[in-house]
Amino acid sequence: MKAQITGGTTETLERLARIDRLMQGAVDLHIHSGPSLMPRKIDHVQAVQQADAAGMAAILLKDHYYPTMPIAHLMNAHHARKVKVLSAIVLNAPLGGLNPSAVDYALRQGASIVWMPTAHALNHIEHDRKDAEFKNKFPTNTKKTREVEGMTLVDETGTVRDAVKEILDMIAEADATVSAGHHHIREAFPFYEEARRRGVRRLFLNHPTYVNEGTMADIRSLVSMGVKMEHSICMFVPCGFQQMDTDHLRAVIEAGGVGNTFFGSDLGQNGNPTPVEGFRQIIAMLLDLGYGEDDVRAMVSTNAKSLMGLE
Repeated sequence: MKAQITGGTTETLERLARIDRLMQGAVDLHIHSGPSLMPRKIDHVQAVQQADAAGMAAILLKDHYYPTMPIAHLMNAHHARKVKVLSAIVLNAPLGGLNPSAVDYALRQGASIVWMPTAHALNHIEHDRKDAEFKNKFPTNTKKTREVEGMTLVDETGTVRDAVKEILDMIAEADATVSAGHHHIREAFPFYEEARRRGVRRLFLNHPTYVNEGTMADIRSLVSMGVKMEHSICMFVPCGFQQMDTDHLRAVIEAGGVGNTFFGSDLGQNGNPTPVEGFRQIIAMLLDLGYGEDDVRAMVSTNAKSLMGLE
């Protein structure tokens, strides 16, 4: 979706051209399009069409409550032109939580990413109960659903649960990608250590300083273990979820290093920019912070491609 302009200063035209150029080949591994129990601005077809028009290389469709493999297959077969549509499973309660069988079926149908519980992680639920700002910012289901018991990746001794180990073995065998979801950073460390021991090569953590409550030191430690950092664009650009400033943006990039950092829009909700609009905005912010085009391209394209084996 290139900018349509009829006039403007040379500087403005050059800036828009740079953003257009950096959108070519961009990868968004965190799109929340619909249908969903949470209100969505765009559906899966629109997400694919907009990414195609913008020249993006790949997008991943994510829902907190259902796996997206069949949808990705249909999008690739009937709607995508150049963009590759990837799929995922999120291990929340509707899929049985930490359910090895659900992961087995998902991976055999081509799921690229397995997310540990997000909205149904105990850590997330506790945030929702205790933190009014968190509760107000995270999307609410449009229909009442059953209460769920929050899940943890480790037991009371801090040992990774057997079901999680079994899931990690499947991910390793499929050479798929895994995220610790919305679990606290205290759970993330033993989880990623166990993943490495079991041969999982593709590791990342979303919004590490948000619900996971990671520090800059935690980011540095996880990166040293081979865990890539995905930062949510929605938390930095003007929208209903914005809560972090450009100083924080620079700090998280410096903590992880450009080579270990990439961005996912985490967009698609009502009242927010579309994923493509969010990507254009974060590219502009990164340029304004002084990052060169090679570094920006790494953080919006090539790092994610490398993580997913798309190169």
